[in-house]
Formats: sequence, structure tokens, C-alpha cells
Amino acid sequence: MHLLKTLLTTTFCMAALVSPAKAEYPEKPIRMVVGYAPGGAADKLVRPITDRLARLFKQPFVIDYKPGAGAALAAEITAKAPADGYTLHITDSGPMTILPHMRKLGYDPLNSFTPISMVGGGGVVVVVLPTSKATDMKSLVELAKKDPKNWSYGTSGVGGVGHLAGEQFKAAAKLDIGHIPYKGGSPAITELLGGHVPVLFSSLGSASSQIQAGKLRALADSSSKRSSMFPDVPTMAEAGFPGFDASIWFGIVGPAGLPKEVMDKWVPALASVLKDPEVIAAIKREGYDPMPMTPQQTAERIKSDFELWGKTVKSANITAD
Repeated sequence: MHLLKTLLTTTFCMAALVSPAKAEYPEKPIRMVVGYAPGGAADKLVRPITDRLARLFKQPFVIDYKPGAGAALAAEITAKAPADGYTLHITDSGPMTILPHMRKLGYDPLNSFTPISMVGGGGVVVVVLPTSKATDMKSLVELAKKDPKNWSYGTSGVGGVGHLAGEQFKAAAKLDIGHIPYKGGSPAITELLGGHVPVLFSSLGSASSQIQAGKLRALADSSSKRSSMFPDVPTMAEAGFPGFDASIWFGIVGPAGLPKEVMDKWVPALASVLKDPEVIAAIKREGYDPMPMTPQQTAERIKSDFELWGKTVKSANITAD
């Protein structure tokens, strides 16, 4: 009996010695889910990031485009994926902080994800034609109050940050002007250039080339700090609206419950990549500034914007199309 126990113990120990060690993450390609079609801002931001991460991780990235439902489809796919570090998602403020207040979704933005880091962000820019009598936010308010029937503001669509920033502005300025939603940033810019709408709340990415060409005048930036692309454009707070902060941002998240060994790889790797000059240049080309954050800071930003936009959606009675 003693001999049998000794043999069994020896066999077990030898098996443990020869059993393969657990492979280090990552050991296979990583999927990055994108909620928009190729060629958009999310795509242009994530490609240089994943190119550099692939070198660090020594594994390729597969960009998986899942457009639909205002990027909520991609978020839901990510939320329901295994929490093994092989499905990540570049998300943005829309599906994480605005859409949840407008329709029922297949995920909880505060509990269905593991935040890793923000990538880049920036404000909405208030733009008019160079011939407009509105030369700053103060004169814009004065003109709109004198003739509200002939003043309205345009945006890229219902429920975007531009729309919510416009509603925040209306409430702060005590204005009663209409909202004209267009089907995207480019159509909205075209309508403004054609004189069909007097003022636009636009992403910097959509308006930057026209501002630089002198075809549009920027009155203010809705974020809490001036854009590095247009440092002469004041923030809304500087223009007479204290505490005003409405920003668009992009960030990287995974499904809830990502293991420590995955986070230990991703957090320093992404922080390093976001310091890369070419990545910074790519972020700025889209009209944003780099926005690296810790996972905790990222989670806090998502939560604070979720609460902010929830109040705006409710007070302005904004509903989904």
C-alpha cells in the first residue's frame, strides 16, 4: 500500500512537471469592434493605435466593423463577448452616455464593460458664416432673442453631442429657437454654407477645413478647454457660459470582468501608444486632442457624462428618431 501511494505521488508530480504552462496573453489575434463604417473618425483613430499595439503584443488585430443603431450594435456585441481579452471595442460618448437615455439597449454602459482608457476627445464648435452679424456668442444670443423665428441651430442629427450641446446652450441663454437635424456632419456643413441654417453646432472634424479656409467663423468651443487645433477660439465658459462642458470622446473598453493579466498588458501598452507622435497626429487630424486616462478615470468620465446627458435628454424631451 505504501509503495502504491509512493508511485501515485511520483506519477502526479511528474505529470505536473511536464504539463504545459499557461500561455501568456495574448496568444492569438485580437478583435477590435468598431461601431461605424470604414473611413470614419473611429476607424481613423483605431488603425494607428492597433498597428502599434500589434507590434507590442506580437499579435495581429482584426478590425471588425459593426455599424448600426448609432454604434449601439457594436457596444452590445462587445458587452456579450467572452471577457478573455480577445474582443475589445473603440466606443464613444454617443452609445455610452446618450443613447441609453433615449432607447432600450442590450447593455448597461456603467456595468457591461471594463474601461481601459480614453483615446481622444474635444468639443463641439459653434460656427456661422463669415458674413453673419454674430461675431461672438454674446451677439449671437442678442440676435436670436430679437428675432427667434428666424433663428435655429443645425446639427449632424438627433441625439448627438452637437444636439445636446445646442439644448444646453438654449437653456443657459434662455432662448427659444428650433433645432434642425441633418443626416451627418457633411450635409450639415453644406446647409450652413448654403445659408439654409444660421448657426451650426458641429464636430471640429467636420468643420475644421472650412474654418481654416475662412469659409466659416468659429464662435466658441463647447469643451472645458480650448482646442489645440484652434487655440484662438474661446470655450463656451470663456464666452459667457460658466461651467459649460459638452465633449465628444472616444475610448477603449472590453467586456465586464476582464482579468488582471489582460489589464496588466493593456493599460501600460495603450498609455505608451497614446504618446506616439504619429498616433497623436492622427488624433489631432480628426479634430480631437489626446485624452489618455487610467481605467478608473475613464469609468468616472463615462459615469459623469452619462449623468449629465441624462439630465439634458430629460429636460429637453429628446427622443430617438
